[in-house]
Amino acid sequence: MTLVKTTYPTLKNKRLIYIVATILCMILGLASRKIAHLLPLFVAENAGDMIWAMMIYFGFRFLLIQKNLFTTVVISFLFCFCIEFSQLYQASWINQIRRTVVGGLILGKGFLTIDLIRYSVGIITAAILDRIYILYHTSNR
Repeated sequence: MTLVKTTYPTLKNKRLIYIVATILCMILGLASRKIAHLLPLFVAENAGDMIWAMMIYFGFRFLLIQKNLFTTVVISFLFCFCIEFSQLYQASWINQIRRTVVGGLILGKGFLTIDLIRYSVGIITAAILDRIYILYHTSNR
């Protein structure tokens, strides 16, 4: 009889998991824009913003590893919504930043109410996946 020892990930391992999830979201988000013409219309129109919000969530989990999920969810919502509402501000200096590739990816180009829904779905999806991960590892202690 062999015993399989499952241990709860250390802080360092959890950080690694969250940074990998963040990078994976970056790759998937960029890919969703690059191959949008190959995707179903609904996915092509919504996936990028949803994945961007998931990336924000996992990035904050990486930074705030010792905070609870609720705190990370709230901060992620605040960050994403602030970025979206900042798009209502159309000064020439910030629009120049938005015209760059990185500036456009981070700050967006124009306010869309639907983006708030996409961000919400992305953050909630990421939090659910995170919670499932945590429950799986705590039940196998």
